[in-house]
Amino acid sequence: MQRIGVFVCWCGSNIAGTVDVKAVAEALKNEPGVVFSTDYQYMCSQAGQDIIKNAIKEHNLSGIVVCSCSPRMHEQTFRKTAQAAGLNPYMVEISNIREQCSWVHKDMEKGTEKAIILGKAAIAKVNLNAPLTPGESPVTKRALVIGGGIAGIQTALDIADAGFPVDIVETKPTIGGKMAQLDKTFPTLDCAACILTPKMVDAGQSDKIRIFSYSEVSQVKGFVGNFDVTIKKKARYVKEDLCTGCGLCTEKCPQKKVPNEFNLGMDNRRAIYIPFAQAVPKVATIDADYCTMLKSGKCGVCSKVCTAGAIDYTQKDEYIEEKYGAIVVATGYNPISMDKFDEYAYNQSKDVITSLEFERLTNAAGPTAGKLLRPSDNKHPHTIVFVQCVGSRCANCAEKGKEYCSKICCMYTAKHAMLTRDKYPDTDVYVFYIDVRTPGKSFDEFYRRAVEEYGVHYIKGMVGKIAPEGDVLKVQASDLINNKQIHIDADLVVLAAAIEPDKSARPLATMLTASMDTNDFFTEAHPKLRPVESPTAGVFLSGACQGPKDIPETVAQAGAAASKVIGLLAKDKLMGNPCVAHSNELMCNGCSSCERVCPYGAITYSDKEFRMPDRTVAIRRVASVNEAVCQGCGACTVACPSGAMDLKGFANNQIVAEVDAICK
Repeated sequence: MQRIGVFVCWCGSNIAGTVDVKAVAEALKNEPGVVFSTDYQYMCSQAGQDIIKNAIKEHNLSGIVVCSCSPRMHEQTFRKTAQAAGLNPYMVEISNIREQCSWVHKDMEKGTEKAIILGKAAIAKVNLNAPLTPGESPVTKRALVIGGGIAGIQTALDIADAGFPVDIVETKPTIGGKMAQLDKTFPTLDCAACILTPKMVDAGQSDKIRIFSYSEVSQVKGFVGNFDVTIKKKARYVKEDLCTGCGLCTEKCPQKKVPNEFNLGMDNRRAIYIPFAQAVPKVATIDADYCTMLKSGKCGVCSKVCTAGAIDYTQKDEYIEEKYGAIVVATGYNPISMDKFDEYAYNQSKDVITSLEFERLTNAAGPTAGKLLRPSDNKHPHTIVFVQCVGSRCANCAEKGKEYCSKICCMYTAKHAMLTRDKYPDTDVYVFYIDVRTPGKSFDEFYRRAVEEYGVHYIKGMVGKIAPEGDVLKVQASDLINNKQIHIDADLVVLAAAIEPDKSARPLATMLTASMDTNDFFTEAHPKLRPVESPTAGVFLSGACQGPKDIPETVAQAGAAASKVIGLLAKDKLMGNPCVAHSNELMCNGCSSCERVCPYGAITYSDKEFRMPDRTVAIRRVASVNEAVCQGCGACTVACPSGAMDLKGFANNQIVAEVDAICK
C-alpha cells in the first residue's frame, strides 16, 4: 500500500466558492493509503508547493493527489514539485475539481460530494501507480516549415537567424503567398511587395534555408525531435539549377491563353511562366495541362530559345526524404467560393468581384497595370459598392458561409475605399456593413479617416440583392439606422469574401496527427498559455492556418513559433513520455489489430519462441512496442481483443480502480 498525501486547493473562490474544501480534505483523510491530507488557498503558488515538498519529506510519502484545476494547467508544476522533493513525478495524480466540479455546480453540497468522489478515484489510481522513468531521444537539428507565405517566410528567417537549418515547402512555383498579390497594406498603406520581396530574397539567399517550391508534403512519420518527412517535388520541366529566370521562354511560348491564377483568372499567361517579376525562386514552370509539347509532342519553342539549356520535357516528380526535429504549419488561407451567393450576381456579372480581385485591379503589376477599370468594358467606375461580411458571421447560412468573423475584411475594405477616393476623387464609394471591427493598433483611426477625411459612405445594413441591368448593377440594401431601403445604381460591386483554411490543411493535419476545429483551422495546445503550439509535440502553428489574422499578427505569431522551434532544436536530447504502451506477450494472439490503429507506427510484430510446460518449444507471432516512437495515445489498448496491450501509467487495472471508487 502506498503512503499517499492529499492536497486540496481552494483556487481562490474558483473551487472554494462551490466546494467545501476543508470537508473534502477531511473526507479523503480516511481513504486507504492516505497518511496526510490538507487544504490551501493556492497550491500552485510557491507557498503551496512548499507545503507539498515538506509533507513528502516529513511523512515519507510515496504518492500524492492534488485536488485542483485541470492537469492541462498545472500537472507539470506539481510533477516538478514532487521531483524536487525526491518523489518520482509519475506518482502524482491530479483530481480535477475545478473544471469538472466547481465550475459546473452551483450547489455546494452537490459540488462537495462530487469533489470527494473525484478525489477517491485519484487515490485509488495512485495506490496502483508505479514509478516511471522517461527515456531519451536525440534531436534532429533541422526544421520544416510547410507553407511559403509571409508566415512561413518569417518563421524560417527567424529560425535560420538562430543558426539552425530550415526547409520551406511551398505548393506554388514561388514563395510569397497571398501577400504577394496585395497592392497596399493597412494601416500604414505600405506597398505590399516593397516589404515582402526583401524577405523573400533573404529567404532565397540564406545559406540556412532551402526552398522546395512547387512541392508538397506527402508523408510524415516519427515524433518530436525525429520526424521522417517525404516531400513530393512536382515536375516543373525546367531545371532549377540551370534556369536564369530571363523570361525569354515565357515571351516566345505560342500558347497564350492560359488563365493566370496569380491574377485570379482576370487575364492570361503562357503555358510556361514565372508567376510574377519578383518570384523566388525565379524559375520558369511549364503547365503540363496546357503545354502543346507535353500533350502532343509538337512545339518545343521554349527549349529552342532557352540559351541555358534548362528545359527538360522528360522530368518526373521527385520524392525527397528528410529528417526534422520540428515542423511548423503555415498553410495560410483562401477566400471562400462565391458560387453559392447568387443574390450578389457574382457569376452573372464580371463587374461583381471579390476583394482579392480588387487588389489585383489596383496593383501596378495586375491585369490593368494598376488602373481601376471595370472588367466588363475597361471603363472607369464612378459608383462602387463594397459589401462586408459576405459569407462571414453567416449563422443562418452555414451550408455556404462561415459562422466566424474573418477579422481582416473591415480593415481591407476601409483601405480599398480610401485608396479609391484618393486616386479617383470623382468616385462615390458606399460600404454596407453589419459592424465595423477595428481590433488593432491605429486601426480605428484608419477607419475614421475613411469616413471623415475621404468621405466614404458607411451604411449599417446588408445588401439583399444585386441585379445586373444593362451597364449598371442594381443594388438593393437596407439602411438600419435610418430604417429605410436603399437602391443604388453601381458600376462596380466588391464582395468582402470570408476566408477559410487552405484545402491542404485537413489532409496535412491527418498526416501530423494534429488537432483541428470544426472549421478546419489548426487547434492550439492552449489558447492563452500555448497559442503557437499544436497538441502534437513538435508541431507548431504560424499564421492564418490557426485562425483569421492580419499581417502584423501573422508576423508576430511567426516569430513566436520560431522561438518555440529554436528552444526545441537547441536541446541535444528530449525526455520521452514514459506513459507508453507495452505488450503482454503471453496474452498476445498476433492479430495485428493494434498495429493497424497505431498512428505513429510504433508497433511491429515478430516471431518468438516460447517454452511450454511440457518443455516443447512453440513459435508465436507477438507484438512489440518501440517506446521511443510510442506517444501513449492508447489506441492500441482499446483495439486489442485479447487485452494484451496496456498503457503504463494508465493500465486497465488502474482505470477500473478509479471507476470502482466512483461507483461505491
